[in-house]
Amino acid sequence: MKRRDFITLLGGAAAASCVSWPLAARAQQPERMRRIGVLMNTGQSSSDGQARLSAFRQRLQDLGWSQDRNIRIDVRWGSGDVGEIRAFAAELVALSPDVLLAYSSAQLAALSRETRIIPIVFVGVSDPVSSGYVASFARPGGNITGFTAFEASMGGKWVAILKEVAPATARVAMMVNPDTGMLQGKLYSHAFESGAVALGIEPVTADVRSVSDIQAAIAALGQRRDNGLVVMPETFTTTHRENIVALAAQHRVPAISAFLQFPKSGGLVSYGPDNVDIIRRSASYIDRILKGERPADLPVQAPTKYETVLNLKTAKSLEIEVSPSLLVRADEVIE
Repeated sequence: MKRRDFITLLGGAAAASCVSWPLAARAQQPERMRRIGVLMNTGQSSSDGQARLSAFRQRLQDLGWSQDRNIRIDVRWGSGDVGEIRAFAAELVALSPDVLLAYSSAQLAALSRETRIIPIVFVGVSDPVSSGYVASFARPGGNITGFTAFEASMGGKWVAILKEVAPATARVAMMVNPDTGMLQGKLYSHAFESGAVALGIEPVTADVRSVSDIQAAIAALGQRRDNGLVVMPETFTTTHRENIVALAAQHRVPAISAFLQFPKSGGLVSYGPDNVDIIRRSASYIDRILKGERPADLPVQAPTKYETVLNLKTAKSLEIEVSPSLLVRADEVIE
């Protein structure tokens, strides 16, 4: 080989090496780490909350997002205390996440106060338009979108189901915390009251802000055998579900809740959406936002699965004979 050809060959090899090395180095760089802030509506010890969070993580993983590989999920467990929820919301926003997940109304209220820039996906918020979080279901228009759990009209549906399960009901109380419920606890009021009156039932409101309020309200209902209780779906009543179930049993008050965990804990009956399914669906919006889509362009979605769960053992303890037609229609009967 001539000396000139040899030098040319060496130069070409060196140039090829200089080109290929940066390409190889770039190919080996780790994926960009994205950050998700999650504000839940239960305590960390809640099996319900853990099940929902697990479903959310699993769906994200199915979509290609794995903890400590390309995402970091920061979770705060804000249950029934408004001050604690607001403090956790501030903590999460201070971490500058790429997107936030708000589980339920009180959590969304707290996060929306902290940021109008970071995208927020909510789960379980009943009327985001009237509350001012989004401009419309089809075009949210800001940094917030998500998945509703209930419509205001369901206030009447819960009364109707309770009346069907416990036909002797002549007076029914709507239990809600105005500080954590949607529209200061008034979201379901109109449908609840009109639905009760249509069935010949006297509607009353039981505002509760503490455990002692819950105790006093249920004890008062227990003074009459024809009283019933509708537990509104919001953070405070969800946090104190076990206490409500125990007191309703103690004072022999037929009660209905929106969440299936209520009859599974010993409550009488529930009617509402599948909350694990909703939070699983929310992961798809988190995925789309992380890939560049705007919350303003992602329509708010309603639940697709509703279920009725009846605790037959509790019904028998209250000396309630459940109609065969209701037993057939129930999605689950606990015996």
